[in-house]
Amino acid sequence: MQRVTVTLDDALMAELDRLVAARGYQNRSEAIRDLARAGLQQTATGAAADRHCVAALVYAYDHGVRELAKRLTHAFHDHHDIAVSTLHVHLDHESCMEVAVLKGPAAAVHEFADSVIAERGVRHGRLVVVPVELSSERHKHGEQASHSHEHAHLR
Repeated sequence: MQRVTVTLDDALMAELDRLVAARGYQNRSEAIRDLARAGLQQTATGAAADRHCVAALVYAYDHGVRELAKRLTHAFHDHHDIAVSTLHVHLDHESCMEVAVLKGPAAAVHEFADSVIAERGVRHGRLVVVPVELSSERHKHGEQASHSHEHAHLR
């Protein structure tokens, strides 16, 4: 294990100490290690890019920005193989939030999410990724199923 020195401003240190207390960490180092792991996993590309994942893309945007809603709709239609569903919420007169469920190869999911977040008028965005294993199985559904079929399962 290596020791590093990090300089944090007082406000950030206070937030870190609140996290340590709220989650019951033994010390700051454990909290920082967990935060670093989560950050690295969230932004991972490379070797994990060919693995499958499910993800939630959450973003807030100004619906008044010219053509933004149209561009977003087209983007989701163009990526129908990745975009599973979207929840749309009106926050106020100008702002909306959407939560999109995505699934597919991690590299494609990250690329699509990055393109949505980068759209002009999208104020905030975050992608939460859950890696999954993809397997294909042949089986019956239900007690009365008379035939079996093969389809993909995510685990």
